[in-house]
Amino acid sequence: MAPSTDRKRAVRIAGCSGGFTDRSTAIARMAGDPEVDVVMGDWLSEMTMTVHGSGKVKNSSTQNGGAKASLEERMKSAMYAETFLQCFEPAIPNLVKNKTKLAVNAGASDTELLAEVVIDLLEKQGAGHLKVAWIEGDDVTGPVNKLIKTGEKFESLMHGKKLEEWGMEPICAQAYLGGLCIAEAFRQGADIVLAGRVADAAPVIGAAAWWHDWKNDQFDELASALIAGHLIECSSYVCGGYYSMFKDLMKTGKHVNMGFPIAEIEYDGTFNIAKEKNSGGCVTVGSCASQLLYEIQGPLYYNCDVTADITNIKMEQVSEELVRVSGVKGLPPPPTTKVGITAPAGWQCEWHFFICGLDIEEKCKITEDQIRYAMGDNVKRFSTLKFHQNGSSPIDAYNQDVATVDFRVFAQTSDPEVVRPDIPNGFNRWCLEVFLQSAPGLSLSNDLRQIVPKPYYEYWVSLLPQDQLPLRLHNLWGDNKPIELSPPKITKEYPRQQQSYETTSPVDLASFGETVRAPLGYIVAGRSGDKASDCNCGFYVRHDDEWDWLRSFLTIDRIKQLLGPVEYKGKPIDRFELPGIRAVHFLLHDHLDRGYNACSNYDTLGKNAMEYLRSKTVDLPKKFLDRGRI
Repeated sequence: MAPSTDRKRAVRIAGCSGGFTDRSTAIARMAGDPEVDVVMGDWLSEMTMTVHGSGKVKNSSTQNGGAKASLEERMKSAMYAETFLQCFEPAIPNLVKNKTKLAVNAGASDTELLAEVVIDLLEKQGAGHLKVAWIEGDDVTGPVNKLIKTGEKFESLMHGKKLEEWGMEPICAQAYLGGLCIAEAFRQGADIVLAGRVADAAPVIGAAAWWHDWKNDQFDELASALIAGHLIECSSYVCGGYYSMFKDLMKTGKHVNMGFPIAEIEYDGTFNIAKEKNSGGCVTVGSCASQLLYEIQGPLYYNCDVTADITNIKMEQVSEELVRVSGVKGLPPPPTTKVGITAPAGWQCEWHFFICGLDIEEKCKITEDQIRYAMGDNVKRFSTLKFHQNGSSPIDAYNQDVATVDFRVFAQTSDPEVVRPDIPNGFNRWCLEVFLQSAPGLSLSNDLRQIVPKPYYEYWVSLLPQDQLPLRLHNLWGDNKPIELSPPKITKEYPRQQQSYETTSPVDLASFGETVRAPLGYIVAGRSGDKASDCNCGFYVRHDDEWDWLRSFLTIDRIKQLLGPVEYKGKPIDRFELPGIRAVHFLLHDHLDRGYNACSNYDTLGKNAMEYLRSKTVDLPKKFLDRGRI
């Protein structure tokens, strides 16, 4: 149904990409549903922003000044999300047939070029009548450098240090934009809106604000759209992906071909979450709660357009594949937006040994000692040098693979010479030469690609005043004159530290009766994820009578105990509750070793932290366990 028919009905927005690796059939599938009004997708992450941003800088420094290269030539070094085109091209017929709008952030660091490519593809398929717009303003390298020179400290949101303490030279900076710029593009008549680093949920805000003609001070409505966007921007995550109760889907065969989500947003902002017809996966209060908890960092969720207060959020299962969400309150946006600053940090590489059998810890220790001895004083040339035992070797293992662990040697350095794989006195040689004096049951990896050093980057997250954003809308039809967009007129300052608290009126744990020692995850579901180097972990339970136990049991000290002395880094942990979905959320500050781009740990995205915590044994009330484990 075309969007112009009835603006009072709910707008139906489909989420079709949660990252550059998502399924390429998504846009075509959802644009093929005539009841979907807008398709949105997120192709970016902190990792891709760093790759594209640094790549754009490199391209700019090597480009020749002659005549403008052809579109095909420029595409070879393009710094947009190339996988978007794999999704977009086969979807063009459905976009045309059903008059479906499209809004994505796939432009990365080459949004204008992507717009040219999209127009070219449309014309080749006879769809040149579709109007394309692109958003400018997320590349803030210039404004950031200017502010640095005037004394701006750009304090880190992760640990509060000043940029000057980083000790690195920034090469690019990208700001997170809101969704009202996308709404304006639709109001101008755009069918397809391409953006760079708009916030993941921004296309949903833009689509809903355009459809319902919301003003920029309708904060309750905008906040609800922000949370709807948060729920569907990771595509099938809200439909059973990364879901603690995934085994329920396996029982019914719904664990494959999980459907893509649809947000049905009403005029007052209240919304439902549904999913693609005739697909696998699920839409339940549990799957929606899981996605909500994934990347929040407190009861307030900030965006350029609005701040959402989710303290009293509620979710209700209204039918088998439909969840209604209410209780979101809107507040003015902050005068700032998040900015990510990228700097080259050096080179990294790693060696993997496979060790099997008895005495694994001792075998790992002798290997580490031998490698460190071979390095001698050269260990000082590494900024990071870690030895990881990945896994354990059970006695009477089912097969030899189960009895084998991956022993990883991970190195980072600012000295490229020490990690050159072709020299006789470097990282590769020091790891390799100890092989013939190693412990029994040690094998070398036959895949040596990871010993080749690769450049890595560090990513600094701070805040930038919104009035520093060079925000413009480019409509690629008519007079093609850029439209200058203004920062929000109504803003509110918020403290850096969000509300953190232990539960009020905790219940005596003994009152829950007999207990059984078992993994926490037998009755508690959860989800974790990253925001730069912060790791957020949200726990929730299935039944109302388990809520008092969960909120009383899960204290900050309990989380420290569950993490253990190695995983708990001694850094602050925040805690807050969402009683409407029976959830307790913890924010582990600066837990992920500098975030994805530079992280030396296996869990670079914080996605594994929750499953580690759920696997820890605790005293669980037997009456809850008797209902059946998750």
